[in-house]
Amino acid sequence: MARLEQLVKSFVELFEEYADGDGNLNKEELKKLFEKEIECPEMKAKICAADCKKIMKRDRDRDGEINFKEFSRCMCFIANCYYRKKTGRGEECDNE
Repeated sequence: MARLEQLVKSFVELFEEYADGDGNLNKEELKKLFEKEIECPEMKAKICAADCKKIMKRDRDRDGEINFKEFSRCMCFIANCYYRKKTGRGEECDNE
């Protein structure tokens, strides 16, 4: 399987695994996902420092849970932060 296909497949499967079949991640499920699926201590520290409260701001429909679309936005934000740090382009993501 091509890398991009594998990335998308893994992304969807990761969400489904932690969403426990209901199609949404609550605050505890999201926290568990980040704790178990992020190995880099620096990245984990930044995400934990941001707290799920900040991440839950991406809960656009304000139902207290993150659906797949909201999760995708959150992961894009994290990927963008990682890219900025890696390339030195743009500002850090601490204030977003």
